[in-house]
Amino acid sequence: MKKQILSMVVLMSTSLCSFAQNGVGSWSFMPKVGLNLATMTNDADAKTRPAFTLGGEFSYEAAPKVALSFGAMYSQQGCKTNVQGVDGTIKMDYINVPVIAAARVTDNLSVKVGLQPGFLINDKVKISNNGVSAEVGLEESYKNAGMDVTLHKFDFSIPVGISYDLNNVQLELRYYAGLTKVLSVPSGDGVKNSVFQLTIGYKFGL
Repeated sequence: MKKQILSMVVLMSTSLCSFAQNGVGSWSFMPKVGLNLATMTNDADAKTRPAFTLGGEFSYEAAPKVALSFGAMYSQQGCKTNVQGVDGTIKMDYINVPVIAAARVTDNLSVKVGLQPGFLINDKVKISNNGVSAEVGLEESYKNAGMDVTLHKFDFSIPVGISYDLNNVQLELRYYAGLTKVLSVPSGDGVKNSVFQLTIGYKFGL
């Protein structure tokens, strides 16, 4: 009987500690790394560019099944193109600041939606033809081609996603739908970012 009581006390203590670490009002931090599959809308020549993302997010347990998070992610975006047999890669690197609300469907599965401002920190175009390649600034490349194109340094998108947690490891798939033009021309709709992102992260309690 004493052993059973002792076992119950240990089990209750463990449960209470777990609740204190992950219950309402608790904070956590999650470094993340992953893969982007990026392209641009309103451009018939745009193809998917596989690229890299890295960053971290702070999360706050606002309610028993609701968490709020914010963070910063270095995100390689843009697209690949092929025009008249010439391969090109538009490289647009951002610092994105996702602000996300997550609702737990089960103990492990969550759905997410939020807002994300993004700030362009690097832009290049890599052109490859017959084994020879060159890389120039994005605006410069359009001007050299005689095109009047405006590059916008600010991006705003709507992230939606789903995540699965196993202990402290989280696997997440998000889609970022761009709302603002990243490139625009005087007589066109302009192009917007469109990104599928798969990440893996590890959660640390704070």
